[in-house]
Amino acid sequence: MQDQSHAYLYQPIDRMRRIASTLMVAIALVFVSLQMTPAQARTPVLPDFTVIVEKSEPAVVNIRTTAKVASRSGSGAAPGQDPYELFRHFFGPDFAPPGGRQAPQQAPRGRRAEPEERSVPRGVGSGFFISEDGHLLTNHHVVVDATDIFVTLTDGREFKATVVGSDQRTDVALLKIDAKGMATLPIGDARTLKKGQWVMAIGSPFGLESTVTSGIISALGRETGDYLPFIQTDVAVNPGNSGGPLLNLEGQVVGINAQIVSRSGGFMGISLAIPINEAMQVVDQLKASGRVTRGRIGVQISEVSKEVAQAIGLPKAEGALVSAVEPDGPADKGGILPGDVILKFDGKTIARMSDLPRLVGQTKPGVVSPVEVWRKGKPVKLKVTVIELKAEQTAATPEPKAKPTESQTVVLGMTVVPVTADAQKKLRIKGGVQVTAVGAPASTAGIAEGDIILAANDTDITSPEQFTKLISGLDKARSVALLVRTGDQTRWVAVAPAK
Repeated sequence: MQDQSHAYLYQPIDRMRRIASTLMVAIALVFVSLQMTPAQARTPVLPDFTVIVEKSEPAVVNIRTTAKVASRSGSGAAPGQDPYELFRHFFGPDFAPPGGRQAPQQAPRGRRAEPEERSVPRGVGSGFFISEDGHLLTNHHVVVDATDIFVTLTDGREFKATVVGSDQRTDVALLKIDAKGMATLPIGDARTLKKGQWVMAIGSPFGLESTVTSGIISALGRETGDYLPFIQTDVAVNPGNSGGPLLNLEGQVVGINAQIVSRSGGFMGISLAIPINEAMQVVDQLKASGRVTRGRIGVQISEVSKEVAQAIGLPKAEGALVSAVEPDGPADKGGILPGDVILKFDGKTIARMSDLPRLVGQTKPGVVSPVEVWRKGKPVKLKVTVIELKAEQTAATPEPKAKPTESQTVVLGMTVVPVTADAQKKLRIKGGVQVTAVGAPASTAGIAEGDIILAANDTDITSPEQFTKLISGLDKARSVALLVRTGDQTRWVAVAPAK
């Protein structure tokens, strides 16, 4: 009985020891975890590009081009000229200069010698196959003005390529080689990209074939032109990478490497790629006709500033401000007026001015597209028939300025006069007043002598007297939006009343 009582006595002690031991281990683990940095507490996960490279590399090619140039004569003189002509005049046509150099071939008397041509290396770039029958993509600037284009595969084979079509505006070119069974790259969707996403480039920087670099998406929709919202990355891209693919982690092409932002000519951390969705739309047209057909509606546009948006009652500073309308053009016939802000085209929102030319350009000529504009404080719905954008559009002829009359009125620091009926007819406007002299606050806002004021906020200007009365009745604490005509350009200007 004594032994059993001792056993019962020690059981609680053993349990307490086990509990204490467990607690000590737990406390130790907590202490260790607290001492670790966040980077040490979790295992870093970095992408492995090896599988992507193995699958993608055979579809990427090196492109080199040549161009024809006029060669100089063997003596270093211009073609058709002989530096030893004077010696031959005295010593005869068989005179040989020192060193035994032969006389250059002379052109027959009365005919000018034709300069000889030779092929010289012009540049290098990259490209990638999009079809097994030898169609490949690259940049327009890689192949423009090239006499011959040579495509080198990763296995060393070389082919001479022909240009199916090339588009300067988007910098996309479609080439073709006479070959079958080419490795191709799958086409991805650039619209699904996000900032910080890993991407990879394959190309020939400085002619170093099959070079692989990687990085992340730095920005999306980077505007550098009318027709392309570029993908910005920090992938190391250098001269020679142009035309090569930008790949996601699934090995899909999401862009075509096209430009670098650099002060030195080499990589400085900012690379730009053409979204593959935009490029493939161009490719479809190049395959079909060898050229790209774009739409136009005949307007000149500018950005909508925050100050102007507030002054004209626009909820947000968005859309494209119409500064000029081509007479008898599609927009003119559809009812769009200078000073309108285009908010939507074909049902798509115009968040930035650059969205409009891209959407219009993608529209097939002949299509009737709905357009929503902001006019006099409310949206107005119109319809415009898109026409084809020609390669060279003639600039609008500057319209005559209105001649001032004798009656003058001072408003917002401007001396204004009525616009004559003859000038209104020539300028295709109604009413308005012309500025003959300007001071603050109008001059501070950018209004100049000769400008014509067509509207203030939502009200059309018909005379200097009506303009004066209208401005005097406005809230002096808020800017007034003036619709200003300068030459053939119209813009909204926010003028802060003098305090």
